Amino acid sequence: MKIQPMSCRLGCGACCIAPSISSPIPGMPNGKKAGERCIQLDNNNLCKLFGDERRPKVCSDFTATLDVCGKTNAQALTLITELEQMT
Repeated sequence: MKIQPMSCRLGCGACCIAPSISSPIPGMPNGKKAGERCIQLDNNNLCKLFGDERRPKVCSDFTATLDVCGKTNAQALTLITELEQMT
């Protein structure tokens, strides 16, 4: 199965909500729980730390792919939530 890379959909925010993040995030020193909105996600669902060296490595390393993000923001939230629950 070939993984299909894609461009991140601006304003989606699913990867900043669905997964747990165990590394510190500015404003969230203990990381975040699965399903918890990252404090660095603004009202337009854009990362306030994008391009900032304080952004956690796990966030910088995330690559949007069709199998993880689907075709819509709602699909992305569902798919990433399912992946989080399986791990």
